[in-house]
Amino acid sequence: MPDFLSVYITVPAREAAGTIARALVEERLAACVNILPAMHSVYRWQGKVEEADEWALIAKTRAALFAALEKRVKELHPHACPCIAGWPIVAGHRPYLDWIETETR
Repeated sequence: MPDFLSVYITVPAREAAGTIARALVEERLAACVNILPAMHSVYRWQGKVEEADEWALIAKTRAALFAALEKRVKELHPHACPCIAGWPIVAGHRPYLDWIETETR
């Protein structure tokens, strides 16, 4: 069974979220990308505490595609150091996992 991932990505605007989500699905780097509504983030960047509104993406993919997905997100993302973090899907509804595998081939 292939290893599956959920990949968490944040972006500064809805337009960037749509662009990245569509590219990942069209290029079969993800079977699906959820775009979650705006959230407010507090973070440290270059020695200062910053605050910003961001959108979150959750991409469903195979672990073997993470490097290509990461590369594509970095190409499309407006930030120099984007949040791209994957975590394994350790269990799941088998037909759903089969669908992820099929749609990312």
